[in-house]
Amino acid sequence: MNKVIVTGGAGYIGSHTCLKLIELGYEPLIIDNLSNTSIENIKGVESITNKKLNFYELDCCSAQKLDMIIKKENGIIGAIHFAAYKSVEESVREPEKFFYNNLKSLESLIDVMINQNLNNLIFSSSCTVYGSPDSLPVDENAPFKKAESPYGETKQLCEKIIEKSTLFSVCLRYFNPIGSHNSGLIGDRSADKPANLVPIICEVAYGKREKLIINGNDYNTKDGTCVRDYIHVEDLALAHINALEYCIKNKSKSIFNIGTGQGLSVAETVRIFEECNNIKVNLEYGPRRTGDVAEIYSDTKKSSKYLKWKSEKSISDALKSAWNWELNKT
Repeated sequence: MNKVIVTGGAGYIGSHTCLKLIELGYEPLIIDNLSNTSIENIKGVESITNKKLNFYELDCCSAQKLDMIIKKENGIIGAIHFAAYKSVEESVREPEKFFYNNLKSLESLIDVMINQNLNNLIFSSSCTVYGSPDSLPVDENAPFKKAESPYGETKQLCEKIIEKSTLFSVCLRYFNPIGSHNSGLIGDRSADKPANLVPIICEVAYGKREKLIINGNDYNTKDGTCVRDYIHVEDLALAHINALEYCIKNKSKSIFNIGTGQGLSVAETVRIFEECNNIKVNLEYGPRRTGDVAEIYSDTKKSSKYLKWKSEKSISDALKSAWNWELNKT
């Protein structure tokens, strides 16, 4: 069995990727300290696949503990690294926490992989590395601009750490993951309050929040609200397996955008959510939020050509599954 280390594998994107790995014949070796997710995602993947998962509750910042676990396992072909804090808003409030965890967990994993003669690292990067891009759609050759948040800066620094390492690697710069598996058994179980648009829309629709506050309607965009590239998390999960197979085959360092290539405004996203789920969302407009860029969406020609990957699911598919997750999550 080809084993794949998945750090942060109990999280939102990690759990969907573990499910996809299993479906494609791999065995995920999950390492997660559950600091910002729940064991329920592990149970969800086990329920969907009817397989017992190989799970270690562990902080990836501890290279020594990481080394002890990986040393015990045979047949590891690579690692997918998700273990990082992800809230842009929280990173503005607590930058030191983000810099320590996001950099240290990656450095520990790289050290252990080199020590164990392992290669093939797939890194969960982000479109935030581009800052506010000069032209759209943004492609992989766009330079790093000043990061709009400490979170974005950690992703820039992590990519530089990987570039300097001896490992074969793929950095996936993805855009805005939304949605959930149609079973409703796995999803975003972040311990903190949701700070991303779609989970907040769902909480307002459900009645957990009184209203959605759209941060800014005076941007230089089609309707004044921010424009983003929203990608179904199941499409995103598959990109990681394609990236791993590409990395193993090509023995190199690569970077790919992972998105739909379509820009959608916040206001448009709310309207589509209301239409496809037949429910109204109470909203009002508020001030801009620190760390937000006005508009960003992806050029995905490179990932289509080399990873043989493109998004398959529609924005309606994603928003229906997001609402289904809100209704079913425990």
